[in-house]
Amino acid sequence: MNQRSSKIIFVLHSHLPYVRHPDYEEFMEERWLFEAITETYIPIIKVLKNLENKEINFKLVMSFSPTLIEMLNSIDLQEKYIRYLRKIIELAEKEYERTKDEEIIKHKMADYYASKFKEILYIFEKEYNKNILLAFKEYEEKGYLELITTSATHAVLPIYAEYPEIIKYQIKYGLETFKNAFGHYPKGFWLPEMGYYEGLDEKLKEFGIEYFFVEKHGLIYGNPYPIYDVYYPVITNSNVFVFGRDKENNIDIFDPETGYLNDPRYREFYRDIGFDREYEYIKDYIDKSGVRCNTGIKYYKITGKEKGLYDKLLYDIDEAYIAVKEDAKDFVQKRLNQVNKLKNKFESITPILTYAFDTEFFGHWWYEGIIFLEKVIEYLYNTDEISLTTPKEVIKDLEEVQVLQPSKSSWGINGYFEEWINGNNDWIYPAIHEMIEIFEMKKNNENKEILNMMLKEIMLTQSSDWAFIISSGTTVEYAVNRIKTHVKRFFELNAMLDSGKSDKNKLKYYMWMDKIFENIDFSSFCD
Repeated sequence: MNQRSSKIIFVLHSHLPYVRHPDYEEFMEERWLFEAITETYIPIIKVLKNLENKEINFKLVMSFSPTLIEMLNSIDLQEKYIRYLRKIIELAEKEYERTKDEEIIKHKMADYYASKFKEILYIFEKEYNKNILLAFKEYEEKGYLELITTSATHAVLPIYAEYPEIIKYQIKYGLETFKNAFGHYPKGFWLPEMGYYEGLDEKLKEFGIEYFFVEKHGLIYGNPYPIYDVYYPVITNSNVFVFGRDKENNIDIFDPETGYLNDPRYREFYRDIGFDREYEYIKDYIDKSGVRCNTGIKYYKITGKEKGLYDKLLYDIDEAYIAVKEDAKDFVQKRLNQVNKLKNKFESITPILTYAFDTEFFGHWWYEGIIFLEKVIEYLYNTDEISLTTPKEVIKDLEEVQVLQPSKSSWGINGYFEEWINGNNDWIYPAIHEMIEIFEMKKNNENKEILNMMLKEIMLTQSSDWAFIISSGTTVEYAVNRIKTHVKRFFELNAMLDSGKSDKNKLKYYMWMDKIFENIDFSSFCD
């Protein structure tokens, strides 16, 4: 291989908030997990298998959040997923019959969906016995994946910098949950929303973390200025390596005028038969309340920005495959051009490009993104100028590295934290701060069981998702209810502590509802 073969690190961060409602046979927001399993996680497992069968030596970094790990491990969610998918298969089979009298392309896609859903069910139920984390563990053991994790409930850690102990709990129970699932502690850590603040590296080092990632301006505004921009790792004063995210690929993918996502041949996300078909026909396959929702069966393509949602043309998977192969080839060519420029600019190093995405972006949001990922990996494998690698491999071969302290930053809009703290959602934080301060005052209480549950309620309230959902204006009512529920439970638990009287039935109910971090022990950081 070329001595100056450049490197790419692909990081896929997999996360969903903890949404589990064992008190309901079906619950609308649990579909977030089911859709992600169907459209992203199992299709990625298929990509891993395809690449292995083609004897392509690839490397990917995948991060799994503790809340997602807990949900994928949940037996009742696994059973609910099977019931959900069987219903969708039933719908797809009805569509297959119904579309025989409709357009040929629509019938072709109905056949495609029915076959695809059956294959997904087989992989989930038969190949991995309902626990798809086993697939990722298998590919880590084979050397294709480097698995890492993030904070316990995906809290944006800089927001809680004034409470160092809660930061430690978030890190500790993130790592513990990961170890329970994969059998070892990870070397890397995904900062939720790439949120960094000065001093966080010291906390991560205490837990044996060797590297993390920051957004580009986290390095550019660091101290001192990075010699190699984001194209080479640095190390902090606490001896933790930092990889800066290269955003150049974002333009290629997301640009509203030229980005791949706008290709008219790709599937239109917002046209779904859950909204298109008549109510009596679709009512058994949408939410039990009667609220229409996505089913995953979509017959239309983007067509063009000028087209209204109901003026779209029919989608053809084969046409989309042609488009995605073209885009993958174009993406790799642009990376080759980029690394050639970087080699001229930085003659003394081998450039290392770090690309990070939400895993659910591939497949769920960008339906063809899964194929894009597979084709990019294939095309890269067939070049001599770029190869895929992982942070552990990069660190192992480093001879010299710049010492640099990154600056406060995130990958949110405008680079900081306004998506998680703004006029719509800032009412959350006084409540959370009060909960943390009460918890810290009560830690000498002898009722360990209640204190552990209070800590769990704090962390569940801190999930970045609730603030983000309120900020973005989608499913706001659910997010607000979740925050209020966790706050209410915390103060009810606190009242039990104050009174010295435990309500056993209520405790049992809370433990059943919030069946997460069952090994939690608040005393781990008590003096």
